[in-house]
Amino acid sequence: MVEKHKGHTVDTPSTINVLTHNCWGLKYLAKWRSERLTAIGRSLATTVPTPEIVGLQECWTQEDYLSIRKQTRHILPHGKFYFSGIFGGGLAILSKWPIVESNMVRYPLNGRPTAFFRGDWFVGKGVACASIRLGPGRQNIVEVFNTHLHAPYEREPDDSYMCHRTAQAWEIARLMRGAVERGHLVIGLGDFNMVPLSLAHQLITTHALVQDAWRVLHPESSLGASSQPAEKARDRDIPSASYNLQENGATCDSILNTWRWGKQQQKALFRGEEIAIDPLASDPRAKRLDYIFFGNGSSSSSDLAPWRVQSAKVGMTDRHPDLNCSLSDHFSVEATITRFPESQTSGSGCLPNRRSTHEKTNDTALQSLTNSSLHPTLYTSYNPSPTSSLLPPPLPRTSSPPTSPIPSSHPSTARLPSETYAEILSLISTYKDREYRQRRLRLSHFLGSVVISTICFIGIWWSNHAGVSFTLVFVSTLSFGAGVIDGLIGGLFVGSELRALREFEWEIENAKAMSQEHEISAGVGERVEAPDLHQNNLYHERRDEDIMGAGEGREKLEIEKELWEKVRGSEEYGGKENVRQ
Repeated sequence: MVEKHKGHTVDTPSTINVLTHNCWGLKYLAKWRSERLTAIGRSLATTVPTPEIVGLQECWTQEDYLSIRKQTRHILPHGKFYFSGIFGGGLAILSKWPIVESNMVRYPLNGRPTAFFRGDWFVGKGVACASIRLGPGRQNIVEVFNTHLHAPYEREPDDSYMCHRTAQAWEIARLMRGAVERGHLVIGLGDFNMVPLSLAHQLITTHALVQDAWRVLHPESSLGASSQPAEKARDRDIPSASYNLQENGATCDSILNTWRWGKQQQKALFRGEEIAIDPLASDPRAKRLDYIFFGNGSSSSSDLAPWRVQSAKVGMTDRHPDLNCSLSDHFSVEATITRFPESQTSGSGCLPNRRSTHEKTNDTALQSLTNSSLHPTLYTSYNPSPTSSLLPPPLPRTSSPPTSPIPSSHPSTARLPSETYAEILSLISTYKDREYRQRRLRLSHFLGSVVISTICFIGIWWSNHAGVSFTLVFVSTLSFGAGVIDGLIGGLFVGSELRALREFEWEIENAKAMSQEHEISAGVGERVEAPDLHQNNLYHERRDEDIMGAGEGREKLEIEKELWEKVRGSEEYGGKENVRQ
């Protein structure tokens, strides 16, 4: 596309190819890390269509990042490796166009330091932000947000980190929304560790004013693994591996990914044995955790057509040429967005008549699996019958797929139903109760360790045996050391976490109140008196003071009861009374 700018013409792109990939580059822990990430760099350099904006996750070392940069510099000359946390955030952005601004935004809620064996807190997860200039005009800035949300270590709704992940989704949604309101094209990508239409997914697609590129083209795609409640409720057949790739966009836990195999299969593969996986076999565990989101700027002054999702596919399905393993434990997601003048689009919003890029990219994905030591005869006559419920229906060859435009103007009042906000508030409340209990236990442990250490020192004073004295010193040191660590975690970290939770709770309460007002004005809801959020925060502050030692036993309960009655009374009068300390 050619634009006029101050008397001369400037070429600006009419299509952008975007790719996101979790590389699984954990130093010392990920098998064959260096070899695999080198192969990922080669794959990026040869991917068709050529990627122009790339977001990488779990690229932990600069060595691996520089290796990928070296192999892709001819197509992606600009890049940024982001530093965060103790061990690094593992995020990187590569671009065909100049990166004019970048920053790393840490998540306020990001796991717990006590879960050192999981590592989320230590890597300092957040959002890698980059402003990329496509051309001279304001509308030719694209703001890219690359992230890796907290991993789910348990199944929802029992996942204790679900509250953190939802809060992180809210944070990145706010960042993307701000970019949309600045009038810029927004691209959000990464490993979001969420399934479609989950709470986190709903927050992003509603509050960030963006769309999930895959669901634009595949609105009936799965809502998670076949065993997950949302997907089971749809009463669908268990999909095949190829269907999961083509229609459901599954990037994780696919039977086609060698890192998701059982130990016996992996050992056989590592010994050099050929293991054929039937792409038509049932694939019940596969799900989509990696996403590309798009949002047009809210500025309506531009004469350019809005950006549209043209195609999306699952990529990086080929195996390492020498090791015969998958390149990562995740597949990549690749999407193309396009911006055609209205004169070149039909009334139905379709692109000019031609074989769709979506068809070509899915053919490429299947072909890459064919070349990955899978059984070749399984692909030679792949033309599923319409009666097969496990296979994708044949795609039309004579017309292009509809390309859904991303609205260029969004109402500033976009919000979820109030019931959804109530569900999030219930999640926050449950997690806060858990953290208050943790705080009490950790502070009690600290006080107990002081008592034990004191008793041990008294025993040392009266002991005449060196062995007994040594044992008492050893026990005292271990007890006091553990108690101090627990005390610091309970007094400092948990306190910081609770304050971040209050901020998140206030924002969700505020969004819920506005949603209720909107529902009332639309005639679909009843007026409910919203609690005075300031009074609620005062209550929690007093509760913290009590827990830190202001009162014990019955006295503490009476203080809490009295304060809560005052808060309830102030709510009955519209929140106009103040609770004074």
